[in-house]
Amino acid sequence: FWLMDAEMYTGMSLHTQPQASMCVDRGLALHKMIRLLVLGLGGEAYLNFMGNEFGHPEWIDFPRPENGWSHQHCRRRWDLADDDLLRYKFFQSFDELMQALENRFQWLSSEHQYVTVKNNMDKVIAFERGD
Repeated sequence: FWLMDAEMYTGMSLHTQPQASMCVDRGLALHKMIRLLVLGLGGEAYLNFMGNEFGHPEWIDFPRPENGWSHQHCRRRWDLADDDLLRYKFFQSFDELMQALENRFQWLSSEHQYVTVKNNMDKVIAFERGD
């Protein structure tokens, strides 16, 4: 998500930018592909970090001596995914649908996992998972 740089904060509005920039489109697509790849090949479980299910733009840093006991980054903006004028809702929908797909086909519990094609030069990976 960091590939979007400042547009992660300025380019996510459907109101001010109804047409996403190339940077935002590519950032969203890459983030979704990575998540699908992790869910598909990541083992027997899918781990998601707080807020990552909708692409939260900031990190979590709980108060500790190293940050001066600051509460500045000790929060999640859950409202971002609920706002119909922001693109974060698309991430949340993608994550929900991805998990619904796994619930239906249950490939995480399958032992069959095979990478059919992995071509680093062409940036292609094809794999099989499930029965």
